[in-house]
Amino acid sequence: MIESAVTDFQPEMWLIAAMFCVAILTGFIDSIAGGGGLIMMPSLLAAGLPPHLAIGTNKLQSVFGTSMSCWSYWRGGLVEVRKNLPLVALVFTGSATGAILIQQVSADLLRYIVPVFLVLLATYVIFSPRMTDEDAQERVSRKGYAPVAGTISLYDGFFGPGTGQFYTATLVGLRGFGLTRATANAKLFNMTTNWAAVIVFSLGGKMVWLLGFSMAAGAMIGGFIGSRFAMRHGAKLIRPLMIVASLGLTAKLVWDLVAN
Repeated sequence: MIESAVTDFQPEMWLIAAMFCVAILTGFIDSIAGGGGLIMMPSLLAAGLPPHLAIGTNKLQSVFGTSMSCWSYWRGGLVEVRKNLPLVALVFTGSATGAILIQQVSADLLRYIVPVFLVLLATYVIFSPRMTDEDAQERVSRKGYAPVAGTISLYDGFFGPGTGQFYTATLVGLRGFGLTRATANAKLFNMTTNWAAVIVFSLGGKMVWLLGFSMAAGAMIGGFIGSRFAMRHGAKLIRPLMIVASLGLTAKLVWDLVAN
């Protein structure tokens, strides 16, 4: 069970400035390939935040980065908001449920399962010929995709690493989206799951607000730049970064398991 929040953590100015810079990098990575938590979470823990505050504060900064990325992709005509409103409602509920559960249940089991999922994801990205910007025939309908989206949202609220890659890969493999279009719509779902988690974690008092908002500013800058890069360069930029992010995140999780 996660311990009670320590709300009196007071970050120093040098830490706020350093994490602002880190957030620019993670926002850039997240907007293109996901996996920014690979950098952000260890950085927050190294800064001395207790794990529960690190999780909540990371969600706070992440939601602004994903929102900026989603807005940028939407301006580029790649996000299908109206068609996906039922799925948006579903993933919001799923993420909120996961965020409630993680405050009651240990996430140790997921630490062993997630690396397996991410290795499979990285393998799919590397070898699948469908990871291009060309739309393909869908394998499941939007309604058929709902259980997949809901499961990913529950996972995001409960644990989180790799959520963006999971959404992108399943939108490509199941819905037949081209990679850039899948990345854009994945940001809509990821933004929604982040907002749900932020609400739950904030109600639980698991936020360092000053640090989180300064990081949010950096994440928005990185998200805006990254989404512009992705729309300009398409699959030739997104695909290798997805592979690097997936393998890097997997290596980090496996290392944590071995080290502990």
